[in-house]
Amino acid sequence: MAESLRIGVVGASGRMGRMVVSLVAGAGDCTLAGATEAPGSEFLGADAGTLAGVGDTGVLLTGDTAAMFAGVDAVIDFTVPAATQAHAQLAADAGCALIAGTTGMEDSHRAALAAAAEAVPIVWAPNMSAGVNLLFAVTQQVARALGEDFDIEIVEMHHRHKIDAPSGTALGLGQAAAAGREVDFDAVKTLSREGITGERKSGDIGFATLRGGDVVGEHSVIFAGAGERIELSHRATDRAIFARGAVRAALWTAGKPAGLYTMNDVLGLSV
Repeated sequence: MAESLRIGVVGASGRMGRMVVSLVAGAGDCTLAGATEAPGSEFLGADAGTLAGVGDTGVLLTGDTAAMFAGVDAVIDFTVPAATQAHAQLAADAGCALIAGTTGMEDSHRAALAAAAEAVPIVWAPNMSAGVNLLFAVTQQVARALGEDFDIEIVEMHHRHKIDAPSGTALGLGQAAAAGREVDFDAVKTLSREGITGERKSGDIGFATLRGGDVVGEHSVIFAGAGERIELSHRATDRAIFARGAVRAALWTAGKPAGLYTMNDVLGLSV
């Protein structure tokens, strides 16, 4: 019988961290083997399972992140870009896989992931949902098929507490559309509009960001042409979809060579 994959969770007292802990603790093909929080957190020393509402697991939250990385096979990270950048180096040093669902990543953070991925398998995705990653693939295909005769606008909405905008998922959809058209995303993105902007520039990919209430995540890609419009949409109603995707990715990394992977690799999606 295959040995159970030992999974660690960073930011284990957070909303997503607790969700991941609850799923790993209840799974039969992996084991919760570590959990961390930032030094000074009020939750240090607490049982990760108790915090997650699934009962005692015997895994206590620690501030010694390096030691936790050294004792697991894979770490799941839904924290913030600076922390994920540091975790990538820890994963490379410890020889364990890293699964990062962190949003708001900039070029320097992604470069750190790529560097660490020379030593260990790293899966990074702005959204771990299977449905959203299918939407990425379809968006690229539709953008390729329709070309610049259709304007592309991406609309997203999240809860009032989200700190980055546009969302990482929205940007990922824009990148997928740009890849379908074989253009440089940074050259065609319009992240916001205000005031007298003039006519829409042909070929641009526009974004609109909404925030409010407790919306988990809603994304639509609109292809607007002359006399017709195509809309591709995904609505998340439960954050568990992101945690499930991350656990699936962690299990997938077992035995994989070093490299920087996406959820397309995990799900076997070909674009």
